[in-house]
Amino acid sequence: MTDKPQPTIGLRHVALFIKNLDACEHFYVDLLGMKIDWRPDPDNLYLTSGTDNLALHRAPIDFNPAQHQRLDHLGFFLKERADVDAWHAYLSEQGIKIKALPKDHRDGTRSFYCADPDGNVIQFIFYPQAINY
Repeated sequence: MTDKPQPTIGLRHVALFIKNLDACEHFYVDLLGMKIDWRPDPDNLYLTSGTDNLALHRAPIDFNPAQHQRLDHLGFFLKERADVDAWHAYLSEQGIKIKALPKDHRDGTRSFYCADPDGNVIQFIFYPQAINY
């Protein structure tokens, strides 16, 4: 049996589906003062206020808030890259539904996704920039 991994370093990542990405970028960047951390493409924007990460994902054309959840997922930051695999192994053994296996991303992060008992998607992510938060 896998031992429980070291604790997360907090809930510091939220991802939202956004209908009007340009207006939301203006709100979060120009009005609230968040900084652009990464813009991988025209439909996705990652923002930070220094100790967090807010992902804005352009919602599909047919997105209807009355039928779809705006919250894409919650993200728990991890202190070390190896913690991603440790949490994956631990939660898998606990019978937690895994939505996506651990993988490295091109921005230097590593993560996997699972579902909580109510079906909410949770990301466990090593985010190198967050190590000193």
